[in-house]
Amino acid sequence: MRLLDRYVLRSFLRAYLYCIAAFVSIWLIFDISDNISTFLDDRVSLLLVAQYYLTQVPQIFVILLPVSLLLGLLFSLGRMSRTNELVSMLTAGVSIPRLLVPLIGVGFVTALVSGVLNYSLAPHAEQARKTFFETIRDQSQAREPGISGQIFRNRAEKRTWFVQRFRPGQNEFTTVQVLQQDENDNIVKNYMATTAVYRPELRAWELRLVKVVNYDPVGNITEEELLGSLIMDEWAETPFRLSSANMRAEFLSLPELRDYLRFNSDFPPNLLAPFATHFQYRFALPWTCVVVVFLAAPLAIVFSRAGILSSVAAAIGLVFSMNFLTHLFLALGEGNRIPPWAAAWAPNLLFATVGLLLLYLRSTNRDAKSLMPFGRNSAA
Repeated sequence: MRLLDRYVLRSFLRAYLYCIAAFVSIWLIFDISDNISTFLDDRVSLLLVAQYYLTQVPQIFVILLPVSLLLGLLFSLGRMSRTNELVSMLTAGVSIPRLLVPLIGVGFVTALVSGVLNYSLAPHAEQARKTFFETIRDQSQAREPGISGQIFRNRAEKRTWFVQRFRPGQNEFTTVQVLQQDENDNIVKNYMATTAVYRPELRAWELRLVKVVNYDPVGNITEEELLGSLIMDEWAETPFRLSSANMRAEFLSLPELRDYLRFNSDFPPNLLAPFATHFQYRFALPWTCVVVVFLAAPLAIVFSRAGILSSVAAAIGLVFSMNFLTHLFLALGEGNRIPPWAAAWAPNLLFATVGLLLLYLRSTNRDAKSLMPFGRNSAA
């Protein structure tokens, strides 16, 4: 790595890491302030509190990394512009694209980190938060933690499940009723079990203390049978599928979104749209970090003191506009109004084009005032 690259990288990383530390500290202070009474009233141990905040950090990092990247670029490049260091570099024969190579590299590394966190840890953060506080509340009320009143409909195999209570992530369900229907939606069998246990090694369900009722096509009972245990190896449902009925797409990891779309492919398109949109968004979100570099870096490089404020305002405005359009397109995708790939990728593609145009204009020292509503001539 050249000496110039190391200098630019060192100047940027100092501001970048300070921004990350500041944002994490601010979030931590506010979150502790909101929850300190709950921790004290329910006598939550320091170990559990630490584990809780460890589950929240990945989500916070995914949110703050692009913003920290933006502020770090504006501060470091703006400082070098004010001290005429960039002018010295350019007069020495270093082009602006070459100058930005280490910063673009940091953008790709940040995108990689964001992608790793967004694969599973960040999506599970909100669900982990909800489970943590529900567990505390249930324990304080001497109630077994879990989910009550779950309904799942297997449209492909004409089967409906009613589950009284279960705990997410476990294979045992309490008080289960399963209705099997025929092609005309007539109930042909009714399974009522005290407990249903999924055996992953057998890919089968074991119904304990079960009553099986058979019906004729008009709904009359033809046979009843009481069994201590019944193995059902022809049922395709899994505990994940049963619990997915009340899952929100933004809380699922990438593998879980893939499994949801595969297992529930018989669902109507409007029900699958949020999950298909967020599946694409898991891949698109990390690239926001790279787009931020292409938006902020050209605007942070100015050669006059008068243009610094307008450039900073324009960069912040563009990044927050991208954030607004991202949420707008996600809402359209979740509502099945636009294709999932367009909802996830369109903002990145649009603002990446704007960023590359700004970089081209800055590299050729051309006027970018049409894209700079806050300044007359930011490229001067």
